[in-house]
Amino acid sequence: MPPLNPSLGPDLLRHIARLERARNSTVLVLAASHLDFELLPALYEQCRALGKAERLDVVLHGRGGVVNAARRIALLLRGHAARLGFIVPYHCQSAATLLTLCADEIVAGELALFSPIDPLLGGADGSTFSGLDIKQFGDMAANWFGLDQEQARSESLALLCNSIFPPSLTAFYRSNLEIEQIAHELLATRIDAAGRDDARLVRQLMAGYHSHNYAITGLELAALGLPLRRDVEAEAVAWEISTLLQDTVGGAQRASEDAPWFDALLATRDGVQLRRRHASALAPAWVPATSDGAGP
Repeated sequence: MPPLNPSLGPDLLRHIARLERARNSTVLVLAASHLDFELLPALYEQCRALGKAERLDVVLHGRGGVVNAARRIALLLRGHAARLGFIVPYHCQSAATLLTLCADEIVAGELALFSPIDPLLGGADGSTFSGLDIKQFGDMAANWFGLDQEQARSESLALLCNSIFPPSLTAFYRSNLEIEQIAHELLATRIDAAGRDDARLVRQLMAGYHSHNYAITGLELAALGLPLRRDVEAEAVAWEISTLLQDTVGGAQRASEDAPWFDALLATRDGVQLRRRHASALAPAWVPATSDGAGP
């Protein structure tokens, strides 16, 4: 594992202090290659140390993860903030996009990348496909090959059941229902949720794009009704934080495939913690960012 930038800790703390002054809020940085349940204990300790915040801003950097983990992270953050904001300078895809649905405010920089929240299913060959890939199979058969709608639906179901173990297909359907339920649950936690109809928003995020990797912009989310804001000063500081995170978190930073790496980072005004993971599948460990960048 290459050594960390020795100024990582001091730089992050300096940027957090700048954000807290500019936003008159408490700031928490949450970065993860993959949102998972293992993040919860460390995040809980951070939230307990901060106490209940009148305004909590979470600088979020994530490419996806476990849907139910994103739900529990969202509920944990909501329970420790009277008003919850997310500041998104760059990556915020899939389960990370789902996480932001609980926000009272989202500050999205010009490069902020959100994505659809439809579930993914992994194939035995390592490939993945989304719910829309299955749901639109009949439309493809009708539009590309001229089958009538009834014939397309009938033959599509037979082909799908021959290609995907039927209980797996049913589990995929249930995952789709679960994400829809979670999306509505998180949207309902916002302080301005009363009287809002979020059905269109959820439908669009789950089925309104032709790819799970479609890069949704902040402007597009704002048009759907999410509380997107621009804050030039906060965005500038958050981008400085993002550049540090891009150089620190993720397996791409490893010297080799067998080397350990940092796959998550949590930071507040009180310090910076990194989660070190090993290719040997040993349990990950949280270590502080020290002056030598190595941790204990």
